[in-house]
Amino acid sequence: MEKADKIPQLPEILPVCPVRGSVIYPSMVMPIDAGRSVSIRAIEAALGQERVILIVSQRDKEVEEPGPEDLYEVGTACNILRMRKNPDGSVQMLVQAFARVRVLSYTRANGYLEARVVHLPEEQGRETEVRALFREVKERFAQLLKEGKYLLPEVAQFVMNLEDPSQLADHIAFHLDFKLEDKQKILATPSVTDRLKRIAVLLDAELDLLETQRRIQQQVKEEIDKNQREFYLREQMKAIQRELHGEEGEMEVEEFRQKIAALNLPDSVRAEVERELSRFARMHPDSAEASVVRTYLDWIVNLPWNARTEDRIDLKEAQRILDEDHYGLEKVKDRVLEYLAVRKLKLERQKKGEIPPEEVSKGPILLFVGPPGVGKTSIAKSIAKSLGRKYHRISLGGARDESDIRGHRRTYIGAMPGRIIQGMRQVGSKNPVILLDEVDKLGVSYQGDPAAALLELLDPAQNKEFTDHYLGVPFDMSEVLFICTANFPEHIPGPLFDRMELIEFTSYIEQEKLEIAKRYLLPRQLGENGLKENQVVVTEAALMRVITHYTREAGVRNLEREIGTLLRKSARKILESGKKRVRITEGDLEKFLGPARFQPESEARSPQVGVATGMFYTPVGGDIMFIEVSVMPGKGNLILTGQLGEVMKESARAALSYAKKNARRFGIPLERFDKSDLHIHVPAGAIPKEGPSAGIAITAALVSALAEVPVRNDVAMTGEITLTGRVLPIGGVKEKVLGARRAGIREVVLPQRNQADLSDIPPYLRQNLVFHFAENLDQALDWALLGGLKALEGKATLAQSKRGRRSKTQPAAMA
Repeated sequence: MEKADKIPQLPEILPVCPVRGSVIYPSMVMPIDAGRSVSIRAIEAALGQERVILIVSQRDKEVEEPGPEDLYEVGTACNILRMRKNPDGSVQMLVQAFARVRVLSYTRANGYLEARVVHLPEEQGRETEVRALFREVKERFAQLLKEGKYLLPEVAQFVMNLEDPSQLADHIAFHLDFKLEDKQKILATPSVTDRLKRIAVLLDAELDLLETQRRIQQQVKEEIDKNQREFYLREQMKAIQRELHGEEGEMEVEEFRQKIAALNLPDSVRAEVERELSRFARMHPDSAEASVVRTYLDWIVNLPWNARTEDRIDLKEAQRILDEDHYGLEKVKDRVLEYLAVRKLKLERQKKGEIPPEEVSKGPILLFVGPPGVGKTSIAKSIAKSLGRKYHRISLGGARDESDIRGHRRTYIGAMPGRIIQGMRQVGSKNPVILLDEVDKLGVSYQGDPAAALLELLDPAQNKEFTDHYLGVPFDMSEVLFICTANFPEHIPGPLFDRMELIEFTSYIEQEKLEIAKRYLLPRQLGENGLKENQVVVTEAALMRVITHYTREAGVRNLEREIGTLLRKSARKILESGKKRVRITEGDLEKFLGPARFQPESEARSPQVGVATGMFYTPVGGDIMFIEVSVMPGKGNLILTGQLGEVMKESARAALSYAKKNARRFGIPLERFDKSDLHIHVPAGAIPKEGPSAGIAITAALVSALAEVPVRNDVAMTGEITLTGRVLPIGGVKEKVLGARRAGIREVVLPQRNQADLSDIPPYLRQNLVFHFAENLDQALDWALLGGLKALEGKATLAQSKRGRRSKTQPAAMA
């Protein structure tokens, strides 16, 4: 009751001054800095009345304009002893706290808050219990100071000299760094006994924390050497995390939760991901399982579930980019422009609501097939550039594990998603151009068939829900433009090949290689070899000779290497001789590159019996070959040499059967087949040869040798034959015709059904050639043999007359 008499008169309504991050207790004299308008107006109102103000703590210190709901219900009534205004408008005041009060209600006044309050009288409790608690609290406070809890010496001494239990509890709560909620609970507790109990519990917690900290330091000191400071800090951090049971883990879980909420995932995916997040939240952050789930969630939140680039659909600009980056390849460029045109029309229809959005996003699966070095890989990058999409290349050459495509299941240590999902994360876009390079070189092993894993990915009807083994949830791949490359399509499994749209890259002809060398290879090699544009000049004739006599390839890789060799030698010559400019002509090539490595075949000098000119195709271009037939005395054997394959041998047997069947018509004595050996040889015997397209040439050489009628040396022929004399179509017409033209051939015999293939050959390359299209062998022989079928018919008439004269001179049969 004595203390109650000392309490100043408490008004029923008090202006409210909110404070942040601290609590003031009765019997304290404290300076208060006020900068917010709500606090300054409350202070001015208190000064205009009885100089009594209510100090109340905010629940959240970040709130700038607190309302009644932002303030606690218990505060401290204070007398304003002094007040001073600062030049910046803020206010400093010195207050004396004198009573705990409970707020019955808050009301808004003129720019500040007022509170209707009631005094909370202090409850003393049993004297014996209070004294015991008082002594216990003092001992624990002294122990805390001894253990290393730092307070200013004068503050510590002041608190230790307090004899009032209520003041002791309040001052310890004020000076130690307890949580704001704990300090507020002590203020709101009128019972001295309960306050001392709360203080004792908080002091125990502080002592435990100091003990744990000391134990951690001791553990770390025992585990590591004093000189390894960086390692020491890491171990200390781990030990702290073990003791605090993962406060950082809670922050990490919340960070994942926010990222997942921002992804707009499909419902099925969201359910699975949230289930994994819940598991992660319950785990210790340092456990091995938590590490696995953390990696999984990291993959999920970093995949482009909805991020995509906007297609740049401008046909003229796309045409310009494709033409600028590559010479030729017209079919490929046309297909890309067709894709752009279709997508633009679909977008226009989708804007009108005629088709759903998913119909627009479907991308085709393109398969580029052709020999090495013809631009399959580089054209894919140009396609991405023309579309304005991200580009990613995945090399599948030699891949033998299914997990390369689909990833590993998460049960394995070190599991990772497949290369497809990894690529999607790298590009950060849902609709990139992905190049699957060398799909014909996938391997098969006991770990699975990677080609089978591509079936779902490369099926436009299924890849909307492509499921990687690691993710375990479907990921939409339908907007990706997949481009595959291969050298040999027959090596691609049938079900996989069926899902692709084949675009064939043929080998470059000499004229195309010349243009590519002038436009791309020569400027690029000049830069790579440190030369300026005009320092080295390579004439067009020199470039053409490099193409024809120093390289033999379908693409231009070796051509670029040879050009690089020319320029490097020129660079050395410039430095050694002091010349400012080097000009390389056709005559200089042998000095720079050595003797010619390849000599293209040329036409025979004159018509010969039993020698026909055939045409062949290789991945590095076309050329002519000579098929030679020799008739020798023997027993009717057929000898085949020149490393001929089974199909080519069968063509030779079919030609022989055709010649036997038509022997009388062609003037060939039948006894020549029984009394002669036929030797068919194809030169360049070290090179294996295969295919049915030499059928016409073999037949012409065989009939020529048997009938002794020469074959024209200016005619080259190709085509498959049948026993009945029909001529069937073959492939590689463009390369074969250009090879024949290069060899000086003037007339070409082709199957009738290959006539349409001539459209692939530019008109200026067909100007000096005469084409004959044969439906049967009679037509082919008429053009191939010197004198045509008339020469054979003359032989037949002569043979028939000889047989008639022989029959007249024979004696009559005996009756």
